Amino acid sequence: MVGKGLHKKERKGATVTEPAWVRWLLISVALAFLALFLVLPLAAVFAQALEKGWEAYLAALKEPDTISAIRLTLITAAVCVPLNLFFGIVAAWAIAKFSFPGKSFLITLIDLPFSVSPVVSGLIYVLIFGLQGWLGPWLQEHDIKIIFAVPGIILATIFVTFPFIARELIPLMESQGREEEEAALTLGANGLQTFLRVTFPNIKWGILYGVILCNARAMGEFGAVSVVSGHVRGSTNTIPLQVEILYNEYSYAAAFAVASLLALLALVTLAVKTVSEWKMQQTISAAETER
Repeated sequence: MVGKGLHKKERKGATVTEPAWVRWLLISVALAFLALFLVLPLAAVFAQALEKGWEAYLAALKEPDTISAIRLTLITAAVCVPLNLFFGIVAAWAIAKFSFPGKSFLITLIDLPFSVSPVVSGLIYVLIFGLQGWLGPWLQEHDIKIIFAVPGIILATIFVTFPFIARELIPLMESQGREEEEAALTLGANGLQTFLRVTFPNIKWGILYGVILCNARAMGEFGAVSVVSGHVRGSTNTIPLQVEILYNEYSYAAAFAVASLLALLALVTLAVKTVSEWKMQQTISAAETER
């Protein structure tokens, strides 16, 4: 015990033995890096978007093609996020609360979109649902269009976003343990009541965090959507694709005006992420204290 106490004191002392100039140098480098690669690009986006004034900015956002892109982006997010929320909760519950054959394989599958390029995932859907794909002839025969249409965009977006909520909830649920749920079931609560009254209050901030990240990725996805959309102006262009088109047409002010919507989304995501992370840490700490 004495040895452990001395060891802890040595470790604690070691964290404050660096010279002050070293600490300030490291802090300055970190702040400079953030300013150069995060703050400056965001500031440049808004500066370029407002270069021609508010009237030009609002006019760019009111363009029919831009409104169509915003609408399609919102529809895609409105479909993908609830589906991923359902999958994330179910997958996290199964992985954190039960042991079953294939559990490690399921975790690997959840992580798959992190290791596969979005462009490759879009090509996979083209190979499956495209005219020359495996299901292409059957879909064409029944007049069902997936590739170069809204369903293809939704499918590709679901693929690249489904790990976010599950990956946030799995460690949170594992840290909670199963004691509270088992106690509730022993007292006569059914599965739904146990989830709503015991599990959900402990994971609500993790759910919010995952939903925010999932929504941000769904609205900002470019690679996979670019492959399956066909770039049909006013029909299958999302906000990122609309930005690309405007930029390639040398409509720089309009391109940055539309891009500023994604920048605003990033700032909102960052703010909510900070709050939810703080709440999640409090929840985890409270659970560890009780145990």
